[in-house]
Amino acid sequence: MDNPRVIEGEVTARGRKVAIVAARFNEFIVSSLLKGATAAWLERGGGVEDLLVARVPGAFELPVVARKLAASGRWDAIVALGCVIRGDTPHFDYVAGECARGLNLASLETGVPIVFGVLTVETVDQALERAATTAGNKGGESLETALEMASLMARL
Repeated sequence: MDNPRVIEGEVTARGRKVAIVAARFNEFIVSSLLKGATAAWLERGGGVEDLLVARVPGAFELPVVARKLAASGRWDAIVALGCVIRGDTPHFDYVAGECARGLNLASLETGVPIVFGVLTVETVDQALERAATTAGNKGGESLETALEMASLMARL
């Protein structure tokens, strides 16, 4: 057998429309993720008119807004940004787990890629490291994943 045909997406914002849903809880972290995502959007050729940012109270509220945006048919991909830091109670497990489950379900129901850019960390230091403004910003990485998935979905 010869090499199989391979289909991949491109990481370009040209011709794409993307929405970001960002939590306000742990704003000191999420604001860095949001900066990373918007910087990646502009670096990949996106125009400000084709990027929407919707703010929600916390990570638990991300799925319902992401699903509404995805179901609208106006967006090629959605990026969910938030930060859940483990505390002394099981609250972390409920919020992080239900957020992940809800975003996954919304993506499967709508067929629109919804990227999980929600930090689920043990400490503030871990969150700061993943939201770094220099390298390794998970907001920027999530936006690039959304662009690649949008491109791949269009090619399938």
